[in-house]
Amino acid sequence: MARLLRPLLLTFACLLGLAGAQAEDKFIIVSSTTSTEQSGLFGHILPAFEQQSGIKVRVVALGTGQALDTARRGDADVVFVHDRAAEEKFVAEGFGVERKEVMYNDFILIGPKTDPAKVAGGRDIVEALKKVETAKAPFVSRGDKSGTHAAELRLWKATGIDLEQAKGPWYRDSGSGMGPALNMAASLGAYILADRGTWLSFKNRQDLTIAVEGDKRLFNQYGVILVNPARHPHVKRELGQQFIDWIVSPAGQKAIADYKIDGEQLFFPNAAR
Repeated sequence: MARLLRPLLLTFACLLGLAGAQAEDKFIIVSSTTSTEQSGLFGHILPAFEQQSGIKVRVVALGTGQALDTARRGDADVVFVHDRAAEEKFVAEGFGVERKEVMYNDFILIGPKTDPAKVAGGRDIVEALKKVETAKAPFVSRGDKSGTHAAELRLWKATGIDLEQAKGPWYRDSGSGMGPALNMAASLGAYILADRGTWLSFKNRQDLTIAVEGDKRLFNQYGVILVNPARHPHVKRELGQQFIDWIVSPAGQKAIADYKIDGEQLFFPNAAR
């Protein structure tokens, strides 16, 4: 009897092992911007998606430019970032299937309470940057080809200032994510362009405060894109699409809206119904 049962037991064990391996394989890689990670948003919304779908989400948090490059290499299934022009180029080049809008918040100019550039309380970000450059007040840039860095460069361009010519000791390229860049600004007493979500979750504020906000040019839109499996056949199309469908669904949009710090909402869902 033992000899008869042994093959059956071995077969059953193999099936269990296969099932376990398949369960472990049920995950996707989302290449995303640091603001979605460092703001705590993913920590809030992903457990709900994972519980509902059984799909684990592994987040690679980088600047938007690096996140898109990661997806171009086929090292992600989904990309979730905030630089519309770069996202549309990514899709047009055939690296992504479709871009969908998910949510928005805004950028803000953070600065020291001493306000050496005299910009506090203003709503015109372009005029504020002009004053920062004139005063040669310390300014920290992400300098990492992120969505925030791209937005900052667009705003400098709008000032008419040749930033490459104007750069000096006052302008610091951090080459880092939003959190570390804010830490640098805090230690230097410098101005910095930040996304509101990361700022609200940032603890090491020291002498920093919001200097300029409310300019329509500070609008910050986020989009999500499935990496094109025709370009990279190993992309987990069905699992990635499940994540995208969920995050633009009423359940996903509610999860985003429900994420608050001290009662303040960090991101505002605006997926097309």
